Amino acid sequence: MNLLEQLKQFTQVVADTGDFETMKAYHPVDATTNPSLIYAAAQKSEYAHLIAQAVDYGRKSGKTAEQQISGTMDMLAVAFGLEILKIVPRRVSTEVDARLSFDSAGSMDKARKLIGMYEDHGISREKILIKVAATWEGVVAARELEKEGIHCNLTLLFSMAQAIGCAEAGVQLISPFVGRIYDWHKKERGVDHIPGPEDPGVHSVQNIYHYYKKFGYRTEVMGASFRNTEEIIELAGCDLLTISPQLLGELERTEAPLERKLSPEASKEMDLKKISLDEKEFRWMHNEDPMAVEKLSEGIRRFTEDMIRLENAVSKQIR
Repeated sequence: MNLLEQLKQFTQVVADTGDFETMKAYHPVDATTNPSLIYAAAQKSEYAHLIAQAVDYGRKSGKTAEQQISGTMDMLAVAFGLEILKIVPRRVSTEVDARLSFDSAGSMDKARKLIGMYEDHGISREKILIKVAATWEGVVAARELEKEGIHCNLTLLFSMAQAIGCAEAGVQLISPFVGRIYDWHKKERGVDHIPGPEDPGVHSVQNIYHYYKKFGYRTEVMGASFRNTEEIIELAGCDLLTISPQLLGELERTEAPLERKLSPEASKEMDLKKISLDEKEFRWMHNEDPMAVEKLSEGIRRFTEDMIRLENAVSKQIR
């Protein structure tokens, strides 16, 4: 079997793309999108009907230009999600506007609106994961949303503090960003490559996985943002891995044995200390990790930039 076939035996494979044809090719169980991926997909002519659908919804959703653009963006995210759910058997992740990353109430309101739009189209909330940045405010929002049966995917996760906060909040799933951690350490060390077994991004996910399984947290761990297949191989056995089309293709083309590296049984045997965090402790622990502080703020800015680019593109069609 190729590496992808073997990986699917003990890890749920998720497609990290907004492209429907790619999803059909690799048969992932879930799919995840973000503003960057939707913006890239929206440039393709085959998705013009989804843009038109969203713009039509936006025009009817408010009197002001701001209200219409907001409605259009919400419908665009949901429209892509609806199409994805025709392809994947389980769940799609739909992202809350990154500009709400420090606004718990705003994040909750947006999440409820998105879930309501899906439900208006006959989609159960069990099929949707609402993506929220793993700030303290995001964790607070996710805790309340989970109580309402709105399941969350906490994204832009770089530190153990974020991971512990999410687990204690009972969120459904987290997305630690392996590749962005790798990028930071590569630059810090002045090297072109860090081998998979030594990769700090890989170590981050391994540590989170072990901690969750040791202490029985139900939160799923989904490694994300990979730079190479070495990282994926080292995380074989993780609950889920969301993988780009390019790396899915590399895995599918490679015939080699794949060893399971992570398992709940091994994690439960580890000597780990349980940590509980309130807001002050969360902020301090996260602040002690300069990489995590830098990459979280950078990630929020980047997602916001892509959201604004997408807004600018669709606003021209609303006028």
